Amino acid sequence: MNVIWARSAAILVCLAIIGASLYVTAGPISGLLFLCVSLFLLLGYYLFQINRLWKVLDAPAYGAIPSALGLWGEVYYRLHRLVKRWRTQVLQVEQQHTRFIQAIQASPYGVLMLDDADQIEWCNGVAEQHFGLNARRDVRQRITHLIRRPEFVNYLTRERYDEPLIMRDMGEHKRSITSVQILPYGENRKLVLTQDITKVESTEAMRRDFVANVSHELKTPLTVLTGFLETVRDLPVTEDDRKRYVDMMLVQSMRMQRIVEDLLALAKLESDVQPPPLERVNVGALAAHLVHDAEALSQDRHQIQAEIDASVVLRGAESELLSALGNLVSNAVRYTPDGGRIAIRLTYTDGHSVFSVSDTGLGIAPEHIPRLTERFYRVDRSRSRDTGGTGLGLAIVKHVLSRHHADMRVTSEVGRGSTFRIIFPTDRSGYEPDVAPNYPDRTRHAA
Repeated sequence: MNVIWARSAAILVCLAIIGASLYVTAGPISGLLFLCVSLFLLLGYYLFQINRLWKVLDAPAYGAIPSALGLWGEVYYRLHRLVKRWRTQVLQVEQQHTRFIQAIQASPYGVLMLDDADQIEWCNGVAEQHFGLNARRDVRQRITHLIRRPEFVNYLTRERYDEPLIMRDMGEHKRSITSVQILPYGENRKLVLTQDITKVESTEAMRRDFVANVSHELKTPLTVLTGFLETVRDLPVTEDDRKRYVDMMLVQSMRMQRIVEDLLALAKLESDVQPPPLERVNVGALAAHLVHDAEALSQDRHQIQAEIDASVVLRGAESELLSALGNLVSNAVRYTPDGGRIAIRLTYTDGHSVFSVSDTGLGIAPEHIPRLTERFYRVDRSRSRDTGGTGLGLAIVKHVLSRHHADMRVTSEVGRGSTFRIIFPTDRSGYEPDVAPNYPDRTRHAA
């Protein structure tokens, strides 16, 4: 017997005992009257508490459980404990639901839930961006009324979802590429997953272009080598022609060697995830090396001016910086006609070390400047081959500067020349005028 039945029985037994006592001592009328009045009052109290309980059950609110004496106090206590346990469980479920929603909202994938009539039940923020939807406004709307792209409607209705659908120019961000895949679940419901694959497609396109460019760049010298080798092997040639053929083959083989070396340098830069050290670079030796290479490549055909402030501090990987800055200097020499001017400068401005190379060469049209650092990209392919370029120099410059968190700015005017400025960040820059004397101004005039 539980406590409620025990207390009810105890109350009735007590009333019966008191009524029997009054029956014996005060007479039957008193005893019966006591019992009738007591039971009537008890019934009224029960009806009152039942009415309170009904109100609580009709409009429940946590913390609104009433209190009472005796049996009904036990009932209300147990009801309060039950409500508290249920509330705790509801709060736990709500917290799990909130964390689940937050996790989906934080996901880089779009998630959109459709009911059995293809109406939107819920979607996260990424799906809103991909499809141009508004979760509050568009809920309970049929998806095909909002996304009317024929390819999407066909994909949704044909119910063959093994492969994702690739959609272009979707939602808020134009020129984007979105992968859409539908996963059926539950009772005729659908889960629509979306992913922005613009960068993936761009990387794949770059990979295809890279393979095509490498094949093309290597095919030309290989064709020359093969042709000359077949000529020397199969046809009688004079000693002068043989020497000329060998010289041409040597030029082409050296070109292939430079391409391979530049590709290996790029691969090394891309695979090295560690940032370059903050070691101080020997600016004097670096500048002397750059000027010497420029003079050797120019062979007195240009006016080369060097303005190097040796008090400027550079911090980083000296070999990488020498490779990047050397590519800029060699490009200036290669693309500047004979008699032109080339200026190499290293200064300290506004807390940044700044390296610049200016020339009076052919110049670059504005539409080409954003693509200069792409592999094998050339403004003029024929002239680039004539000057011996591999098309990878500025790509190497881009990776080196990215590793050093430096910024490259290009200004150019067709027919008047170009200027490449490298601005190093403050943690890799400095100025110590008392440490080293200025690098002497060296100017070599064209012969």
